[in-house]
Amino acid sequence: MSVLCIVAHPDDEVLGVGGTLARHAAVGEDVHVCILSDGVTSRYDDESAADDEIERRRDRARRACETLGATMSCYGFPDNSFDTVPLLDLVQTVETELEDHDPRVVYTHHYGDLNVDHELTCRATLTAARPLPESSVDRVLAFETLSASEWAVPESGNAFQPTSFVDVTGHLETKVDALSVYEGELRDRPHPRNIETVRDNARVWGAKAGISAAEPFEVLREVRR
Repeated sequence: MSVLCIVAHPDDEVLGVGGTLARHAAVGEDVHVCILSDGVTSRYDDESAADDEIERRRDRARRACETLGATMSCYGFPDNSFDTVPLLDLVQTVETELEDHDPRVVYTHHYGDLNVDHELTCRATLTAARPLPESSVDRVLAFETLSASEWAVPESGNAFQPTSFVDVTGHLETKVDALSVYEGELRDRPHPRNIETVRDNARVWGAKAGISAAEPFEVLREVRR
């Protein structure tokens, strides 16, 4: 089986679905991660400094994906500015990834995330994976991203309400190892984006699902063949 993960920025793939991707890879499934933006250019005024950091960030992404057992592709959509490009451009990029990898399962961001890039990545993915007769996609699932999902604008229609849980007990430390590659993106507690919070979060979701550690998902679409 082929699995595709579509994310906005490097490190999103680990924060949101790292344990689940590692679990897929561990049983021999083909796992690919598509990263739509460099995740850093919005932080720099100096283009040359941004270029150097883009290369470092992509190298970290490659290492993180190797740790998870996944392959990777990167694109250059503007960081934290997906709302400045035509949605069609994002959709067509995701469609290309779907054609290249022919996945049965697709993971992406939650539509209610505070980060606009996450929101539009979800919309583009769901559009690209629409249930046409020739589509291979059976499931599209949205994951939470710490410091984006829980910080969303509090509206009744955009809350992350998981309906599916994956047991990542045996893969939590692989997720932690992959996340450790992104040391520059980690923060000290009480910020949610740190190793201990990631472990704690998995255990809390696991307790809610009756297992030791879990990653939660909201099912956006499922086709049973």
